[in-house]
Amino acid sequence: MNRTGDIAEAARPRVAVSSCLMGELVRFNGGHSRDRFLSGELDPHVDWVHVCPEMEIGLGTPRETLRLERSPEGPRLVTRKTRVDLTDRMAALSAERARALDVDGYVFKSRSPSCGLHGIPVYEGDMAVDRKGRGVFAARILDAHPLLPVEDEGRLNDALLRETFVERIFAHARLRALLEGDWRVRDLISFHSRHKMQMLAHDPVAYGEAGRVVARAGARPREELAADYARVFGTAFATKATIGRNVNVLQHCMGMMSDSLDPARRADLAEVIASYRAGLVALSVPATLLRHHARGEAVEYVRDQTYFSPYPEELRLRNHVPA
Repeated sequence: MNRTGDIAEAARPRVAVSSCLMGELVRFNGGHSRDRFLSGELDPHVDWVHVCPEMEIGLGTPRETLRLERSPEGPRLVTRKTRVDLTDRMAALSAERARALDVDGYVFKSRSPSCGLHGIPVYEGDMAVDRKGRGVFAARILDAHPLLPVEDEGRLNDALLRETFVERIFAHARLRALLEGDWRVRDLISFHSRHKMQMLAHDPVAYGEAGRVVARAGARPREELAADYARVFGTAFATKATIGRNVNVLQHCMGMMSDSLDPARRADLAEVIASYRAGLVALSVPATLLRHHARGEAVEYVRDQTYFSPYPEELRLRNHVPA
């Protein structure tokens, strides 16, 4: 692999995070909401960009609590007791942050009227009239970066959502590292080749479109090519991988190795893949076995697929049995 490829493969994700989740004392009550997975297991593998929009607009801590209130123009961010409307200040900050944002993902604080992604109540008087709101700051960040991998710390307690988010931020980091370097068309082709099976597991349609983008790579301006590929790549990973698509990839890889395997090993692989399909074993079982055989038989194309090592193995995110 050339130097550009080495840098991409070793890329560390740069991830924005609500500061309280990393233990900073910035909550409304002067405390924090340290998340053990983010500040513990994931911390050695990513570079964090701490953000607390309430502190950045000058609210300080401890501070009065906030809530969203219904208005004809959309939800307003208002202090609960003193009735100060902070919407414009928060909108200005989010616009500034969105313009400068250069990260591979974002973890927001759940249930926050500024940073919450899901289920934030919107009030009219003393009554919550809508429980499907989104925090003012988070909403504007997502409007500006619709393909950015995002989650809140609450949803990351779900094994599948955690795996999906971490897989996305590492994929984005590898592409960012490639495109920030002195890449050539052959580097992009090599990058795409190593990511084919991973993309196929997420979105077969985007996988096909990415292939067409790469096929025309030599005839397009560099910046246009990079932007187009990044869009399709991000679109692919925005779709969750499914058991069925994982099985398709596993069988596809087994087929590419078929001539190198004796009947007994082919039968073993087929049985393990079937067990994964039936929900009896985790994805790590057939994936590890396939990678082992690919290494042993020197099947380089299969061996080098990022599908088999989408993030550091120490995270052990594929060890859950699918529901």
